[in-house]
Amino acid sequence: MTDTTEAAAPRQLPTARVVPPLLDTSDMWTDQMVATTGIPVYDVPFVSVGGGMGSFVTVDYLRVAGDVPAEDIRVLSNLTHPWQTYEYLTRVSQLPRSRRIRSDSASRPDNLWGFPSYALQEAWQHRSLKPLTQVFLEPVFADFYTPVLGTVLDGIAREAERIRYDEMLVRGEVQVVRRRAGGGYFSLLSPAADERSTVPSEHVAFRSRDVHLAVGYPGLRFLPDMQAFRERMNDFHHVVNGYEDHEHVYQALRQRPGTVLVRGGGVVASAVLHRLITDRLEGGAPTQIVHLFRTYYAGNHGPHPWARRPGRDGWAFQGFNYPKSAWGGQLRARMRGLEGADRARIYEQIGGTTTPSRRHWLDGQRTAREAGWYQPVSGRIADLRLDGTGMVATIGRPEGLTNVAVDYVIDCTGLNGDISEHRVLGDLLRRSGVQRNVLGRLDVGEAFDVRGADNGEGRLYATGAAAYGGYFPGVDTFLGLQLAAQDVIDDVARRGYCDHMGPVSSFARWLKWATGRRI
Repeated sequence: MTDTTEAAAPRQLPTARVVPPLLDTSDMWTDQMVATTGIPVYDVPFVSVGGGMGSFVTVDYLRVAGDVPAEDIRVLSNLTHPWQTYEYLTRVSQLPRSRRIRSDSASRPDNLWGFPSYALQEAWQHRSLKPLTQVFLEPVFADFYTPVLGTVLDGIAREAERIRYDEMLVRGEVQVVRRRAGGGYFSLLSPAADERSTVPSEHVAFRSRDVHLAVGYPGLRFLPDMQAFRERMNDFHHVVNGYEDHEHVYQALRQRPGTVLVRGGGVVASAVLHRLITDRLEGGAPTQIVHLFRTYYAGNHGPHPWARRPGRDGWAFQGFNYPKSAWGGQLRARMRGLEGADRARIYEQIGGTTTPSRRHWLDGQRTAREAGWYQPVSGRIADLRLDGTGMVATIGRPEGLTNVAVDYVIDCTGLNGDISEHRVLGDLLRRSGVQRNVLGRLDVGEAFDVRGADNGEGRLYATGAAAYGGYFPGVDTFLGLQLAAQDVIDDVARRGYCDHMGPVSSFARWLKWATGRRI
């Protein structure tokens, strides 16, 4: 159940190429209109736009559970491999391949069945019962078991090879997705430079029955104080986001004394603090750390006795980003019956910023706090400015304003952005009649079909962060992407366009997975 806010780093998009005026001004495209522009058209039943983890998981379900041929699927993306963005983000947020991520043992994006689990695989590889014992004892007598990032990425790479993902990938930048007169959709792609040998055109159009959107987050969320400072001072060196590359901060702090302000209370803040504390304890970096919580939790908290989270020293602790019942228990069933304000209220209750309670993180923070060079505080940055000697952060606290001299600010408050800021999603909001849900993302049904976007026999689906706020809370997690893909494929099968996987075929296809047989 990995929180893919760890896994959805924003991509730097090239300048949008101009869509031909005839097409740009039309909400519905006819085949003749596209032919008039001279844009090559390729027919394929199913198109996935995005090319990250959401696309990979959905395409994997189509290929494995739906038995859909590779030639009937195209993935349109500016990525070279589906884990590219995820690996980048985990690296810059201080979760290298050797570290464990926030994911359940059975949440395997490379394995529909979740068996063998990561814990079982690790136990077998290392000839050790420790991973299985940890799963048995979690979370009361041991931390939740979570897999090593490198293991996860290697598994995804193997599965991508097995399902012939590269044969389905077309690299480039998707400009728009528009309805097609007569049913289905056109997806307009500006091919990447290395695709021009096979697609020698400024634009190509993919004419499909269905389109799946898995485009991640629109971008980084820069809070107003941070954005104002960066723009006013043109300084992207001393004030950074935890989700962008900021290795220079750690390198500088290892070489000379400095004070760093870390803002945030989530898993990335935990990882950044762990890196800073480890650099001092093991590398001798003379660093002072000020840790700013917007909401400081001194103990257990929650709306009522049977819905309380543990907390301590400012942190709110939760093994995964939602209670486990959000993925397949009472909470998931309850959410399906809620609309409007009722659904938004439940999201508010179960959401919020949390981090796993991991002993090695907490032990390091306790050592640093007792030594006096780690100071957790509660408040908000009221001002960030330069004075004659360096940078000063004015922190608004209940007892008043406090000025803190800092050398660096690392903001770990998350990924966000309005969906209208995304090229494709913004165009859909303006042109297709789709609506927002109670949290401002795309309004989707129980099968992750985008409401208001159906077109004849065609369906527009959206999974991942773009669908957050719908009937299923855990959409931007590994297991959430898998469950969403299952609902999408079930809907495609109900409409008669792919197989339903039964017990016998499921076992046969698992054997193919277990033996690494390409499909």
